[in-house]
Amino acid sequence: MTRRFVAVPWLLVGLSVSMAAAQSQPSTPPAPQGAASGAVVAPVAEPADPVRALVGRLDLEQYKATIKGLTQFGDRRQGTDRNRAAVDWIEAQLKSYGCANAERITYDYQPPQRGAGSGASATGRGAAGAGGDTPSAATQGRGGRGGNPPKGNRAATGVNNDPMKQPDVKVRELDLPPSVPGARQEVYCTKTGTTHPEEMYIIGGHMDGIGYAEAANDNGSGTAIVMELARIFSAPNVQTDRSIRFVLWNNEETGLNGARAYVEQRRELQGKENPPGSGKYPEPKWLGMIQHDMMLFDHGMPRADGTLNPEQRAEADVNVEFAGTAKMASEAQALAWLLRAANDRYATDYPVAVGNRMSNTDSAAFQDFTAAVSLREAERLSQVGSGWDPHWHQPTDLFANFTDRDFRLGLNAAQTTLAAVAQLAGATIK
Repeated sequence: MTRRFVAVPWLLVGLSVSMAAAQSQPSTPPAPQGAASGAVVAPVAEPADPVRALVGRLDLEQYKATIKGLTQFGDRRQGTDRNRAAVDWIEAQLKSYGCANAERITYDYQPPQRGAGSGASATGRGAAGAGGDTPSAATQGRGGRGGNPPKGNRAATGVNNDPMKQPDVKVRELDLPPSVPGARQEVYCTKTGTTHPEEMYIIGGHMDGIGYAEAANDNGSGTAIVMELARIFSAPNVQTDRSIRFVLWNNEETGLNGARAYVEQRRELQGKENPPGSGKYPEPKWLGMIQHDMMLFDHGMPRADGTLNPEQRAEADVNVEFAGTAKMASEAQALAWLLRAANDRYATDYPVAVGNRMSNTDSAAFQDFTAAVSLREAERLSQVGSGWDPHWHQPTDLFANFTDRDFRLGLNAAQTTLAAVAQLAGATIK
């Protein structure tokens, strides 16, 4: 017998309450009424928990291996051969997991010329201020700090645009070819629900990077989470009531262009059966979107001299953020708290901290249309934006510069999302 968690769309707060109640229930069933005092009562086996079983399929070494596989393509800068090779590799991996219905979104990207308002060059080399991970009016969303002054110690941030700052010759040569304007692609695959295939949750992460490194953390760490969840949910003995889509965005660093293209092309297709009577829904209705963007490094606030603790801090956490002024803010907040409840029950090492200033990540493209949240290593604006991660867009964003304690933070984010979505989508193991 298996326990099934089924969520009515948008009743996320109620599900959080039920999760908390289930967590507080005693592990040993009470004795049947009428049992004699002192009588020996045979223990009653509890039903297996499919969510815990699925979370148990996540493995630190497998997660690291997926990130390592992505780093073979260097920074995976959009508009380059290395980016296209990475998209091909991701698609092949998804299909090898059993997610055989992989598809692609195609769109055109023409970067603004210098002086046209973004600061990006025609070669797409990512001038500071142009990237999706840099604060700008175009990408910030409406959950930011506004004009609030920064708090605490700060360290330098920015985008490295000098390939010669990469001391590893192999990585430098891999990352040298510049971006070329034109067609872009991003890949996704779908676990089709058995009861409600017309509804789905979207799990996303951007696969492109900048900075002349390997983009191991930004955003190999988030891409690997999406891929690992696709692997687990696509297993032949896993069934879900609702559909789950796994999307690897492109062009995040240039202003969330890949995620915005997806929304523009597919928003009006939601929940429409095609062809009519087929039971097939090319774009199921969006019930929620969960983004993963930089998941490894939470070493704390910079010291007064700008240096950081070399080890992951004991107080590290997974930051779950929603945009507090988005049209779907209430639904997004409920989803964020549900993720925290799932983390409380199923994650192994690090807790969740919930905040309302989601910014500069692909979920911003969805925030006015569905419950959209972002998982990160630290709060985007007040922490990452204040220099809490010295590898951000720098030549040091290399696989070798992260430890197992860092990788375990990303694994805990994967545990959090997997547990929450397994319950929301009604996952069972056959």
